[in-house]
Formats: sequence, structure tokens, C-alpha cells
Amino acid sequence: MEQDWQDRAFHHHMATLIDALDGPDFWTRLTRVIERYVAFDNWVALVFMRDRAPFVCAESPMPDGTVDVLFRAYLEGMYQLDPFWIAACERPRTGLVTLAEVAPDNFRMTDYYQRYFKSNIIGDEVQFNLPLDAQRTLIFSFGAKHHYTEREIAQFALFAPWVVALMRQRLPYEHGDQGGSEALPAEEAAVAAPGRERDDARRFEAVAQQSGRMPLTAREIEVVRLSLSGFSTRAIAERLEISFETVRAHKKHIYAKLGVSSQSELFALFYETGAHESA
Repeated sequence: MEQDWQDRAFHHHMATLIDALDGPDFWTRLTRVIERYVAFDNWVALVFMRDRAPFVCAESPMPDGTVDVLFRAYLEGMYQLDPFWIAACERPRTGLVTLAEVAPDNFRMTDYYQRYFKSNIIGDEVQFNLPLDAQRTLIFSFGAKHHYTEREIAQFALFAPWVVALMRQRLPYEHGDQGGSEALPAEEAAVAAPGRERDDARRFEAVAQQSGRMPLTAREIEVVRLSLSGFSTRAIAERLEISFETVRAHKKHIYAKLGVSSQSELFALFYETGAHESA
């Protein structure tokens, strides 16, 4: 069977990636192979964890060499509203995951979408996911200013088996001097202790206690998180298996307890004011 030059080039790139598995530029080399076939604008390799902020393995550099302020805000708390993070925590699976698969019904109406996603990623995002255990998922994300076409999604899906395989082989080399500022959290360190609260619950509790505000119940905290993530009242009711009217009552109580009157005020309370007050 004849092979054209693209086939030969692809096999060459695979060889260089295998050679780079233990090197500091592995993630960059991997993106260079993928960008030969699919156009994207930014990328990042992270470990999603249920009980703490994502661990950064590597990220695409800013064009001017400055710090990506929006991404820092994401790591400081807004990741809790990321539909990809939510899906990885609740329904971890191996392979390609698209935004269309995980985005809540009101995602594009949220302040998270308008203030972070639309500004930082703009159009679309896909991720290669590799669950490591019950608490952690290694992800390799590609964001684009445009909406990925069916052909581009198909190309990502075609790459998924070998990309995920390389991600798995990379794990033994993913430590401070290779891909991050600290050690990749060990499995035993990442497993939450029984009853341990997640970062989002701790954040909501801390902010609610400021300025004499009434504390929220565990169910109210869940309603806040889902609402800010983009789940409609009806979708929240379905997920929590409660009635539509009960969700509405929870929202009314939440607004009264916190002294807010809109979703935007609720977002600002937890992800703008709350972020720097609790830092």
C-alpha cells in the first residue's frame, strides 16, 4: 500500500513525541503535532481534582509573555463553574469531551461565560480526559476563537486513542522540574478524607459568613453552584430530584440571606469580592 508524504510525516511526529515523553517540552511538542491538522488558539494541560484547585502541568504562553490574568482567576476559584471540571468530578470518563456534551442549558447566559469563557476562549473548547482515580482527571484542553466544525471534532476524536495513551505514559514524568511549579499530587494525597468539604463549599460558606450574612445550608450551596454554572431552575430540579417550586424557594431564600437581587450580584459576591477577601 502506498503512503503519501503526510503519512510518513505523521509517523515521524509520533516517534519524536515518544522520545519527548520524559522531557520538559512534551506538551508543547504534542500541541504542534495536533495543530498541523486542527486549528486552535490556546491549550492547557491540567489535573482536575474534586477537593482543590486544578494542578497546572503546562499551558500555552501569552503572545507578549505576560501573565494570563483571566487564567489566574480561573485557578483561584472560577474553575468551580467550568462545565468540564464539573463533568470530570461527577462523571469521569476517558477520551474526547466536547463543550456541547457538558455545557448546562443556560451556560452562555452565565457571568462565568460572559466574563471568563467568552473573553479567554471565546468560541469553543474540547478536552482529552484521562481519569487517574476517583478524585483526579488529567485533561488536555484546546480552546478556539471559532466554533469547531464537525470535521474538526471528528479529527480530535480520531486522535483521542493515541493522545490519551501518550498522556498516560507521560504521568511518571509529570513533576515540578518537568511540567509544573510543584509536584503532581500523589494519589494518596489527592483522595479526600471522609466528610472533607470541596473548595467550592468552603468558599461559599466563608463568603456567606462575612459581614454578618446568614449561612447557607448544604442544599442552598448546591443550588448556588449549579445556578452560577448555568443550570436552569428546571435543570437544577432534575439534577437534585426536587420540585421546580422547591428550587425557586431555595433561590428566594439564598438571595434574602445574602442580600443580593440578581445572578450577577451572586457571581460577584463569590467570585470577585469573595476571592480577594478570602485570599
